[in-house]
Amino acid sequence: MESVELDLENYRKLLKEYLLTNDETALYQAEQFSKLSVQHNISPEEIIHVHIEALKELYPGMIPREINDSLNFLLEAMISYGLALQEYQHLRERQSELESEISIAANMQKTLLSTVKPTIKGIDIGAISVPASHMSGDYYHFVADTDDTLGVAIADVIGKGIPAALSMSMIKYSMDSFPENQRQPSAILENLNRVVERNVDPGMFITMFYGLYDPKSETFSYASAGHEPGFYYHAKEDRFEEIEASGLVLGVQEHVNYEQSVSKIEKDDCIILLTDGVTECRIGDRFIERDEVLEVIKHYLHLPAQEAVEYVYRYFERLQDFHLKDDFTLIILKKEV
Repeated sequence: MESVELDLENYRKLLKEYLLTNDETALYQAEQFSKLSVQHNISPEEIIHVHIEALKELYPGMIPREINDSLNFLLEAMISYGLALQEYQHLRERQSELESEISIAANMQKTLLSTVKPTIKGIDIGAISVPASHMSGDYYHFVADTDDTLGVAIADVIGKGIPAALSMSMIKYSMDSFPENQRQPSAILENLNRVVERNVDPGMFITMFYGLYDPKSETFSYASAGHEPGFYYHAKEDRFEEIEASGLVLGVQEHVNYEQSVSKIEKDDCIILLTDGVTECRIGDRFIERDEVLEVIKHYLHLPAQEAVEYVYRYFERLQDFHLKDDFTLIILKKEV
């Protein structure tokens, strides 16, 4: 406290010196005083008050009423300014804390939701998922069973941020806990639906597509819980077909039956699974048409699947000036033999 009082007394001396000599050295010292004032948490109104008192001491009874009133006006303004500055600094500190917490949560999300892209005979797998902000509302997961079947899940939380990440973590660990005899897509979604309905906030829903590839029968079984439709690329016919699968989003009702479909996979055919961050890519206020999206995907399908998804992502990233409007997740499964 003594150092603060000393600094304020020093201000009186500096002001008196400058008014009497008009020496610019005093101005430099005033700048140093300002820096010290910040360190000692001296408020702006305190400085204005000392300034007024110093003028009264230097010019007793000589300060015009208008000047005196204007200084009082300035003092009141600085009181409000000081309070606003304190609030702003508090908000900045709180924002910094929140950003740090979000960064930690984002790293935890990457760890908790990490999945290994398996090696399955006859299938080339490519997958990419890029969040639009710190926390992703998208999720994908591969399940390689001992019978060489490949389970693939892709999901999107209607809601973002840390609650979405926690919901996705619950989904992943629920899936990992299911026994191998319950790996059929319809059974997976029905079980997950009960988990979500019981444990997730009523205002948060999850869309999911789950597919199961069987290398022995060369078939792909699938079911959907309100998720963005994927596409099937027929290599011989050089055409895309929308994967028709409908079902209620997870968490709306406790008991829901999901219809399961199956498709035969031919050589060089591709299964494209995605989230709406791909199909609803925007240029300004315009959404890109689905035909445009498919043309871009088709352009890279001759590449290995992982290269293909990465090139597609880079294309749409550039198209949006490197600023994603939504989380971007794309999976390509290509039949090799």
